[in-house]
This record gives sequence, structure tokens and C-alpha cells, in this order.
Amino acid sequence: MNEAYTEVDGGDLDILIIGDHASARVPVDVELGIDPALLNDHIAIDIGVAEVSTLLARQLGCTAILGGVSRLVIDLNREDDAPGLLPVMSDGHAIPGNRHADLAARMIRFHHPYHHRIGRLLDDMGSPFILSVHSFTPRLASDPDQQRPWDIGILYNEDDRAARIAIPQLEDAGLKVGDQQPYSGKLLNATMNRHAEDNGIPYLGVEMRQDLVGDPEGQARFARILGPIVLECRNQLA
Repeated sequence: MNEAYTEVDGGDLDILIIGDHASARVPVDVELGIDPALLNDHIAIDIGVAEVSTLLARQLGCTAILGGVSRLVIDLNREDDAPGLLPVMSDGHAIPGNRHADLAARMIRFHHPYHHRIGRLLDDMGSPFILSVHSFTPRLASDPDQQRPWDIGILYNEDDRAARIAIPQLEDAGLKVGDQQPYSGKLLNATMNRHAEDNGIPYLGVEMRQDLVGDPEGQARFARILGPIVLECRNQLA
């Protein structure tokens, strides 16, 4: 295992599953200065992403690459010059250990190896398709009145081809689907902009509601639903 990522080798199908925020791991030499209980919270990890991504990789026979450290250590879904790379606040919680952290060192240690590995995996695929997997909290502590009723959100920037295929199929499967909800892929799409949109590689970006994928039953349900839809998107676009 590389400390920057975990790789799940499920087979040779030209689909790459990417989970930027799949881990809550904080290396022993990184001091965030927070209550350790927060590492179980959405500010530290996209709950359910590692499990659903692993199930999908094995179900589809493809590879998954999962970020190896918490988003509080470095946010892997941010451009190299983005201000949110080292968060000092997250949903009302201060992250004091990041105030004077060495950004360049963390980039070299975590961010660069993760994205270089994604690039190499895609280069080895003849006709790649990407599935980007995230999860969202149904309620923000800093904005409790914000309504987030969706079961799953679909995010994209300029390339909405897979979104248009997937959304009606997800609705047919009984899910309440947010199109560019609860976030906009126009704003929060760094990994897909870099590896998919900038290279003309088709992709589907999903945000699962974390309370629906917080246990094995929910994780298996979402993997069952997403698997055939991802294959359909790949078969039509890749």
C-alpha cells in the first residue's frame, strides 16, 4: 500500500473508480490538533465511499483508486493552487494544525503521487471510463436549515454525457436524484477536470447520501444499483 492511495485491483475492464475522500487516515507524524472523534465525521472522510467503490470494482471487474489520507490532511479533489488544499476550518470546526503546515511537503507526499498514479492507470487503458465516487452529509452543522433531500447527486462540469444517461436510470431505480446537487460540478470538480474533462475521457460523478451508505446493507444496495448504470454509460461513451 502506498500511503497516498489504496488500489483495488478487481480486473482489467477499462473503468477506473476514483474515491478522492475515501480515507480518514492521519499519518502519525501529522498533527491536526482536533478531537479524534471528528475523524469519523464527514469533514474528515466521505463515509461509505471506500466500501461502495471496492464492491463496484469487484462487481465490474475493474480498478479502484482510493485516496489514502483524510481530506483534512490534504484535499485531493483540489487544484494545485486552490486555497482549500489545507483546510483550517471545516463545517464550523477549526483545524489548527494546518495553520502552519508545510503545504509543499504534503503535496509532494500525498497529492502528487495520488494524481500521478491516476494518470498512469488511465494511460494504460485503451478506452477508459471514470466513475468518481463521493458522499455528502444530509445536514451541515454550520447551516442546519439547508435542505438536502437527495439520495444521490450527479456532478459534472462541461461534460454531462454520462449524467444524462445515468439520471433517468437512477430515478427508475427508486432514488431521488439531484442534478448538480448538493454541489455544482462547475465549482467542485478538480479531479475530474484534470483527468477526465481535460483529456476527453467520459466520466460519471456521483455523490451518495452518507446515511444511506453507512452500513454494509446500504453499501451493497448502492453498488447493485450503480454497477449496471456505470456499465451502460461506459458502453455508450467509451
